Amino acid sequence: MSLNSGILTYGKENISYRVFYVDRKTLEIAVHPDGSVVIKAPLGSEYEEVRKIVAKRARWIKRQLDYFAQFNPRTPQRQYIGGETHLYLGRQYRLKIVTGDKDEIKLTRGYFRVTVKENPAYEKVEKLLEDWYLEKAAEKFGESFERCWPHFGKHLLAKPRMRIRRMKKRWGSLSKSGTLTLNADLIRAPKECIDYVVTHELCHLRYHDHSPAFFQLLEKIMPDWEKRKHKMELALV
Repeated sequence: MSLNSGILTYGKENISYRVFYVDRKTLEIAVHPDGSVVIKAPLGSEYEEVRKIVAKRARWIKRQLDYFAQFNPRTPQRQYIGGETHLYLGRQYRLKIVTGDKDEIKLTRGYFRVTVKENPAYEKVEKLLEDWYLEKAAEKFGESFERCWPHFGKHLLAKPRMRIRRMKKRWGSLSKSGTLTLNADLIRAPKECIDYVVTHELCHLRYHDHSPAFFQLLEKIMPDWEKRKHKMELALV
């Protein structure tokens, strides 16, 4: 699989896109919720011909971008009050806040049951929920790591250590020293989307950039990675 990139001009707006040349018979144009435009063209296609086809679809591409733009930001400011919904592993759960003998959170029957000892101010509920998310992230991300690692360990690559922290602009990263960092907020995504992020970052053990070779490896290990990425963006962007 090889890769090109280009700029589509529509009115006064410049729209960037990436072209992947893959084993398929027809050309596909996909616009994702994060604003990325991805073209899949048959192997052997001339870039100039691809560019002409993309130009003909400029109006449709712009319409899709405008559609997704209306959802940003997708999630309103959280208030941490009873009845408010919060994501966990791709599912929405409502907050049910009660008073009790100790501070705790339990996931039961479609609810986050939040028990607080004192007045349930939103700051208290927020901290309890975020601490719970961090605890679950350590557990679920570890499981994801173990599911994904066999694809890489068989090539005798050094197994990176994993850490979890909150990041504003990235879902994951792999440092030069071999540390896999995952965004704690990823715990809100479905398991298959977490596996996608882990696999994406582990591919950087072999290729440190987003070269055609990188995407070739990613697609070999996880052929449906784009669907997983798309699903994650719809849920979390």
